[in-house]
Amino acid sequence: MKEYILLIDTFDAKGLVYNVSKVLFANNLNIEQNAEYVDKETNKFFMRTVISGDLNENILLKELTEVLPKESTIKLNKKSKKNIVILATKESHVLGDLLIRYIDGELDANIQAVIANHDYLQDLVEKFNIPFHCISAENMEREDHENLVIEKINEYNPELIVLAKYMRILTPKFVETYPRKVLNIHHSFLPAFIGANPYKQAHHRGVKIIGATAHYVTDDLDEGPIISQDVVRVDHTYSWQDMRRAGRNVEKVVLSNALQLLLEDKVFVYGNKTVVL
Repeated sequence: MKEYILLIDTFDAKGLVYNVSKVLFANNLNIEQNAEYVDKETNKFFMRTVISGDLNENILLKELTEVLPKESTIKLNKKSKKNIVILATKESHVLGDLLIRYIDGELDANIQAVIANHDYLQDLVEKFNIPFHCISAENMEREDHENLVIEKINEYNPELIVLAKYMRILTPKFVETYPRKVLNIHHSFLPAFIGANPYKQAHHRGVKIIGATAHYVTDDLDEGPIISQDVVRVDHTYSWQDMRRAGRNVEKVVLSNALQLLLEDKVFVYGNKTVVL
């Protein structure tokens, strides 16, 4: 039996869950899972429902629109694997982790290709029989290089783009081309430890917690809506190399967790925040 994910983003009102459930029942659809959240400050209502059965999408969306407040956002996604493209540079830990999870069937996705601005990771990627494209940025203007990357991405038409330690700042044009489709990972030292070797800087400051943050990419560098975070404790016995190793482990877990949430359509965005249901 076919399964779908129904996503509703609207203003809170009495009887919302009842009205939605009534429409689903009238269309002979079964609710497999359901989660809701109300943000009291903004009076926003979010609902994620997994439904099963045979449906007419146009009819269902029309009937839901009629029972929900005006200006509601309603999405109905068929439960299936999403297509993704990964962008990388030289660091292998995050990319390697995603590739292993993919081969093991842990990621509900199709990795269509890996695009990098260096060829360091080509042998790694090709071991997994995944297309690898190196688009060098050497002696190129940023916009010209980015246009080539966009052109290559568009050949695959992915639903999500994952930055696996892609060490280039994206222009507003790139962000506008793929709104809410680009996932990034960075160490949580930002903005306190910016520039080269943040773990060395953190070691000199004697930090006690190392973390990582996965977020949507926006025009504001590393300030997009946060999807997933985690931390690990360290102490004075850690060298900066130990801290880097611990930080990379956190980065792998946080990025894969955030990606899985997006693949399962569990993330709502409003303002610069997210609701995960």
